[in-house]
Amino acid sequence: MSTLTLDSDVHQMVSTAFATQKQYFSKHPNPPLGSRLEALSKLEKWIKAHRPQIQDAVFKDFKKPAEEMDLTEIYAVLADIHFNTKHLKAWMKPEKVGTPLTLLGTSSRILYEPKGVTLIIAPWNYPFQLMLSPLISALAAGNTAILKPSEMTPHVSALIKGMCEELFEVGQVLCIEGAIDEAKALLAQPFDHIFFTGSPAVGKHVMRAASEHLTSVTLELGGKSPTIVDQSAKIKDAAEKIAFSKFVNNGQTCIAPDYILLHRKVEEEFLDELKKAIGKMFGEDAQAVQSSASYARLVSEKHYFRVLELLEQAESLGAVKVIGGKPDVSDRFIPPTVLNQVPDAAEVWEEEIFGPVLPIRTYDNPDEVIAFINQRPKPLAQYIFSQDRNFDDYILSRTSAGGVCVNDCLIHFMNHELPFGGVNNSGIGKSHGKFGFLEFSNPKAVLKQRVGNPALKPLYPPYTNFSRKMIDFLLKYF
Repeated sequence: MSTLTLDSDVHQMVSTAFATQKQYFSKHPNPPLGSRLEALSKLEKWIKAHRPQIQDAVFKDFKKPAEEMDLTEIYAVLADIHFNTKHLKAWMKPEKVGTPLTLLGTSSRILYEPKGVTLIIAPWNYPFQLMLSPLISALAAGNTAILKPSEMTPHVSALIKGMCEELFEVGQVLCIEGAIDEAKALLAQPFDHIFFTGSPAVGKHVMRAASEHLTSVTLELGGKSPTIVDQSAKIKDAAEKIAFSKFVNNGQTCIAPDYILLHRKVEEEFLDELKKAIGKMFGEDAQAVQSSASYARLVSEKHYFRVLELLEQAESLGAVKVIGGKPDVSDRFIPPTVLNQVPDAAEVWEEEIFGPVLPIRTYDNPDEVIAFINQRPKPLAQYIFSQDRNFDDYILSRTSAGGVCVNDCLIHFMNHELPFGGVNNSGIGKSHGKFGFLEFSNPKAVLKQRVGNPALKPLYPPYTNFSRKMIDFLLKYF
């Protein structure tokens, strides 16, 4: 495929890239089904052909196991492509809608048109999947896309750039590597839509920049996802699922359980089962975990020290480390760590941890759980482990979250029939499946009137007694 010769000046380079995509979209303003499916097919074939290279790139960036990479990134992207391919024809069809009696004689429909030139900014924690999944939705909806991968994962970033150059014209899909300067230059452009995945703090900057052009945004953010373990829960099952969901990707998952609200009556049993589950998955002690091929690493020294500071601050205030071990900065290694009796003043209750540290708070009644969750910004995910339907309904009806799993964690992300996204501080807009297609589409309302239809003409000026009676009739009966 052709490639764009980029100017050394960042702003000029980005402006040129944006203009190229704008021109391309003007020539291909509403791609037919066939060309959209072709783009998705090219992605699928490339991913299958380059699976070892994708695994290697992610491992080089933060030692993510190949099996974990296959499950959480490659499989997730391929499933996304398959779902879009299967349903895209139906999503693209004009949608006929009803006609009120007052508009008798008209017909109405909704056309789903591409928004245009889009920007996708991906994070580093799932650098392949969280770049490709929005791209799939953007292409399915008929848009062009400029991709901005994270500078924190340079090997994956280079891989994605090479993929784009191999598969697409620069006017259709272009990857721009870089850091803050490139991101600022991109956000200064009048994109038709921006899809950002990252922290709420950075999301505010993205939304502020988008407001300058009244650009629509999808913000997939994060937050402190609570995990509630009720006394009615099957404790061994809950402990195993929480251990996997918290420590997969070394805790660097936006929908990972961030903290546990644990019923006091099952505290001892749960901690015992959690320790067994961690030992079985990763190793019986920190030394064994560090040698394990199944345990990833924190992405950078900066992130390592941020998580370590949260851990040490909690311990200094009196938190008890019930599971854990010795960290190693040379390996960016912090073992799976569980804190109990964590004081309210500890920062782990305020800041999203995004690492392998899991604080626990015990409770005695559901209202304590509800009050604790509702004191904080609305989370991206919430997990409830319970075999009491009344308990589940009580929590669900009195708390808010982007998505909820009952008796499991994370897996709602894998169901493309469900919308994925946050609420307020944890995100704006939804993605996955049809929801992703809609996010990158403009639902254009089209109403067709019969030529000469006199239905509303009696209401035209000049207003008479008859027209006033007609208006009174409408207000009374319609």
